[in-house]
Amino acid sequence: MTADLPGRDELLRHFFAGVTEYAFTVRMGVADPPLVDYVSEMLVRFVKSDAIYGMRDPRGQRLVQVADMLAEAQARQGAARRRVHRHIGDFTLFWIGVYPEIAARMRQGRKDSLIDYRDQGKRNYYIASTLPAGDEESAPDDVLKRLSDNFELCVYGLTEVRRQWEQREGESDAPLLLG
Repeated sequence: MTADLPGRDELLRHFFAGVTEYAFTVRMGVADPPLVDYVSEMLVRFVKSDAIYGMRDPRGQRLVQVADMLAEAQARQGAARRRVHRHIGDFTLFWIGVYPEIAARMRQGRKDSLIDYRDQGKRNYYIASTLPAGDEESAPDDVLKRLSDNFELCVYGLTEVRRQWEQREGESDAPLLLG
């Protein structure tokens, strides 16, 4: 296991904030700082696969398919249920926005093959926006609602973000995402 470079998280936060703001605000004309900040922070969190696959069932098993996450959401109450629905929204938005080619492969021959990630992303952000937050770490209801209402726009925005970071990776020998 390698140690993180000093300030790596902060560098990633600045990078993703800049590239996300550029993609959404400059390239697409989306003037919604809380939404852009949310998407940027989601990217920072999901740099680590532990966050992407951080949802677990009561036995501690990782939930790697949306179908299993949906079942888990139904088993939870209140703020815990909100966290699962929000995670489903983030999970689907991340995969179809940043890595649609991987999202398509992830669903082949699995429970998720019958699940439309776009519909589930929209639906789960909306559901999360209607449930009690329970903690200060949760995203504001209005941001989650806008993520639901503007899901397709956010998918396109993440495609632009990926395009920007790939261009910047090509300008240096060092990969952006280290592990």
